[in-house]
Amino acid sequence: MGAAHSASEEVRELVGKTGFSSDQIEQLHRRFKQLSGDQPTIRKENFNNVPDLELNPIRSKIVRAFFDKRNLRKGPSGLADEISFEDFLTIMAYFQPIDTAMDEEQVQLCRREKLRFLFHMYDSDSDGRITLDEYRNVVEELLSGNPHIEKDSARSIADGAMMEAASICVGQMEPDQVYEGITFDDFLKIWQGIDIETKMHVRFLNMETMALCH
Repeated sequence: MGAAHSASEEVRELVGKTGFSSDQIEQLHRRFKQLSGDQPTIRKENFNNVPDLELNPIRSKIVRAFFDKRNLRKGPSGLADEISFEDFLTIMAYFQPIDTAMDEEQVQLCRREKLRFLFHMYDSDSDGRITLDEYRNVVEELLSGNPHIEKDSARSIADGAMMEAASICVGQMEPDQVYEGITFDDFLKIWQGIDIETKMHVRFLNMETMALCH
């Protein structure tokens, strides 16, 4: 009786922290146990045999995002060696759908958290800015599976996108002015008006897409 009460209390706490329902938490816990091999924590290598991730060109960045201390709210930089179930829920919460009952302020806060998660995937050195080299790296990875696009072409696409970002965020630049990279505020401007809901999926977990905010 005591153990059952303790478990239900723990689930209620997780419901309050993450915004998931108790049924969703139970479903996610089953998937967590599958990934971890019934261990209390997950390590990066546990993602190696996830079929839907094997062919994803940015697989390494997706996996890295689960261990990024910024996303786990455990620090401004660095990667965790392993994550607990609660950590796992923290990451999955970024994908939870926006609740239709939210007011406009809550919706904007939720959207901001989702975009911050994406920003961290680009900003690999955690310096608060997506540099041209970081952006090139992402674009090259995204296009790596296309045999018709060479690395130089991918780099040109990235360079063009960075120039467009500069024009959106800075406006008319002086001939000798250098755009040092995309800040988070810049990132918000670039994504303004774009439906973030259709861009974040968790199909590799073999579950329906869920997305959140708390």
